Amino acid sequence: MKKLNNSFAAIDFELANGVRNSVCSVGIVIVEKGEVIDTFYSLVKPPKNNYHWGNSRVTKIYPKNTINSPSFKDIFPEVKKRLQGKKIVAHNEGFDRDVLKTVMKYYKLDYESLKLPKKWEDTVEIFQSLGAESAKLNRLAEFYNIEIKHHNALSDAHATALLYLKSLELKQITNK
Repeated sequence: MKKLNNSFAAIDFELANGVRNSVCSVGIVIVEKGEVIDTFYSLVKPPKNNYHWGNSRVTKIYPKNTINSPSFKDIFPEVKKRLQGKKIVAHNEGFDRDVLKTVMKYYKLDYESLKLPKKWEDTVEIFQSLGAESAKLNRLAEFYNIEIKHHNALSDAHATALLYLKSLELKQITNK
């Protein structure tokens, strides 16, 4: 892949249940000048370690996996140092942005301190605008030969980062 002069953080959350503060894992991939330079992954103990069976079936994360994990508040310093002031990329950014805001509000953390854009870069919207047959993360990853373990937050964030770089490359080609 051609090097691109682009820097951003790609993020993905997995939830334990239908409540958007129920983060059970987070993955962050930091890209500087088109190269992955850092990754962060953590299991997270959601409030009361409460899971819905349907979420666990998808994520393969169960209460027994997070009973001794840190809360989101505990890992927030690691999240903050990777996100603060950066361009953020997510696959379905409205979901991940809302999860971050909701979990931060739950733990009384100041979202504004992250100094993030109001809207993040969204690989769903980008690939829909490029005419992709399917904008599902696993389908796009398969189409572009990107390895993915779908619904693993770090793997999904990594695939999102590579897809975003791919989209920049595709836009360069179409703008010539």
